[in-house]
Amino acid sequence: MALTSRLPGAYDHHWDWQLRGSCRSGGAAALFFHPAGERGEAHDAREEAAKAVCAGCPVRVECRRYALDAREPYGVWGGLTEDERHRLFSGTLARRSAA
Repeated sequence: MALTSRLPGAYDHHWDWQLRGSCRSGGAAALFFHPAGERGEAHDAREEAAKAVCAGCPVRVECRRYALDAREPYGVWGGLTEDERHRLFSGTLARRSAA
């Protein structure tokens, strides 16, 4: 579950970047979250297709920043998969623990 206490404030200007996302057009939204039970090649192909949409997105940086700040647990955000974000979080936590 995402930690809502980490989310930016509830001002429209914090969220208007979402209106400019490439994922909002052409039915692309279905690529970003896996259906229940999806595994293997189908899962990998869907994630790669989602990341290809992200690669040309004008708000990729804002999207990625949101997903990392909110510790978004599901979907492809800003070109990062769930697993990639989890590895980043784990690495950050491990470095903080060692300090």
